[in-house]
Amino acid sequence: MKYLLSVVGFVVLLGITGANGAGECGRNSPDMEAMMLLPCAEAASDENASVSRSCCSQIQKLGQNPKCLCAVMLSNTAKSAGANPEIAVTIPKRCNLANRPIGYKCGPYTLP
Repeated sequence: MKYLLSVVGFVVLLGITGANGAGECGRNSPDMEAMMLLPCAEAASDENASVSRSCCSQIQKLGQNPKCLCAVMLSNTAKSAGANPEIAVTIPKRCNLANRPIGYKCGPYTLP
């Protein structure tokens, strides 16, 4: 019985995380990816702050995977760092990224 519960628990865990252990951001968690966006901290909390090249470079990498980008912007780490999700979703546009996921829904927010 104990073995059966372990197998069922493992199958449920695989269903949640994906068979290869990858989530929205591949093998890294959104919180881990949010740490890479430290150069974006000011721009994510102040819509009038300039967005650094370093920030735009990181956003461009994440923007190739809109699910990950949204998960990072809405992560607990981003919120703890003072990011305002409503402002954070404007960063790809403020970086003038031509291939940004315009109109993509990030929870209650839409990427402009």
